[in-house]
Amino acid sequence: MASSAASSVRPPRPKKEPQALIIPKNAAEEQKLKLERLMKNPDKAVPIPEKMSEWAPRPPPEFVRDVMGSSAGAGSGEFHVYRHLRRREYQRQDYMDAMAEKQKLDAEFQKRLERNKIAAEEQTAKRRKKRQKLKEKKLLAKKMKLEQKKQNEGGSFLTQESNSHLLHVLHWQADSLPPHHLGSPTAVTKATAVSRTVIKEMGTNQPWN
Repeated sequence: MASSAASSVRPPRPKKEPQALIIPKNAAEEQKLKLERLMKNPDKAVPIPEKMSEWAPRPPPEFVRDVMGSSAGAGSGEFHVYRHLRRREYQRQDYMDAMAEKQKLDAEFQKRLERNKIAAEEQTAKRRKKRQKLKEKKLLAKKMKLEQKKQNEGGSFLTQESNSHLLHVLHWQADSLPPHHLGSPTAVTKATAVSRTVIKEMGTNQPWN
């Protein structure tokens, strides 16, 4: 008996420390006090209110029991009943009008989004086509430049070969020309000097110099 009485005795609650009363002067101080109160016990769960659902009128009853008749013996409270019914009907009509307007605005917004999307895609395709044309033009110009460079290199190679052959022929003529074809030794000397001058000029005017 004594043990049950001892177990039923509750332990004394810890006394709370007295806190100074702080009166917030503005909204910032009030928010600061709330945050400080929350941070004193961070393990405590904070209730987060859910988003309020959109108001909708009460659906009509499946069976109406209180039907108002046209008898002259209506009581004094029937007018107030009619007034409440009329208020609910007005609310229902306002709700229907608001929903219709909302659906209309949503449909217009979706149409505007589709038009903007189509316009953006057309603009993007136009710019993509323009960039592709510019890229192809640059590639074509680069290809033509490479072909022209190859042609110039091939032409200079042929000119170099022909000039080398001509120099060889002139050297051979200047060194191995018999004197009796030119007459006197003075003529042979003059012909050799002219040939060597031509060879020298052709050597300095080569395209690879």
